[in-house]
Amino acid sequence: MSKIKVLVTGIIPEAGLTELKQNFDVTYDPEKETREWVLEHLSEYEGLLIMGMKGDRELIDAGTNLKIITANGVGFDHIDIEYAKQKGIVVANCPQGVRVPTAEMTFTLLLATVRHLHFYDKVVRSGQWIDVSEPQYMGMSLQGKTLGVYGMGRIGSEVAKFAQVFGMKVIYNDAHRLTPELEAKLDVKYVDFDTLVQTSDVITLHAPALPSTNGIFNAEVFKKMKDTAYIINAARGQLIKQTDLIAALKNGDIAGAGLDVYETEPDIPQALRDLDNVVLSPHAGTGTLESRTTIAREASQNLISYLRDKKPLNQVNK
Repeated sequence: MSKIKVLVTGIIPEAGLTELKQNFDVTYDPEKETREWVLEHLSEYEGLLIMGMKGDRELIDAGTNLKIITANGVGFDHIDIEYAKQKGIVVANCPQGVRVPTAEMTFTLLLATVRHLHFYDKVVRSGQWIDVSEPQYMGMSLQGKTLGVYGMGRIGSEVAKFAQVFGMKVIYNDAHRLTPELEAKLDVKYVDFDTLVQTSDVITLHAPALPSTNGIFNAEVFKKMKDTAYIINAARGQLIKQTDLIAALKNGDIAGAGLDVYETEPDIPQALRDLDNVVLSPHAGTGTLESRTTIAREASQNLISYLRDKKPLNQVNK
């Protein structure tokens, strides 16, 4: 009896696909798997592990035998989940594997941003020296400051733990408030959105890109923030209106930003790249071998559980 066929796109650590290959006939060849190739051959497959490609209507229509699509990560805004549902296709994501590495990247950006590491590095590499006794060159200490977490899910909760080690107080805003018991356990306080914006010394973003969250951090919000405050985004670029952020950074409405994701990625405006008060990273939140291997295993489990055992895991289009 022939094995079920599964297609894997993008660059995935081979070690993360071991169990998938034990169960199915897996095609994985990132050299040849262009979008054109995928559209031409997708009808041969029942499962798709997708990375680095849009799961839009065109692709879904090409997958005439598809039963499940799994994202290789927590984000699924690149997949038309409602259209897939209409076609009877399960869409799943990988919420566990991204949790710690993305929190690590968030806090890496936070530290680099508030301590002006990009600017310091640029100065030293240019052969110059500065006196950091001068106020304009000083960074900000974290102890005693307030971290505002926008989206207190798995990643936001990890970031809160990191912040507390540095002596920060943590407040949060989320569409779904935590239980009093969990708030007490995490030592975090729920506040409304305006309070989060107005009182935080650093804001980190951990919400999905939805119609209700797209562009929620805009010119109006930046003007409400402290002019000494920083914003860190390793979630989704669409949460920040990019042109408004550039203006806020230039005008001094906020002190700085640390970004791993962008509204227009991979095209980053020159105006953003020219600024000294922003730290930029190429959507590398899960960019470690350990992380990518773990995520690939989680994506593989999504496929195995559904195609072999008819049990959907991490389904996002119920």
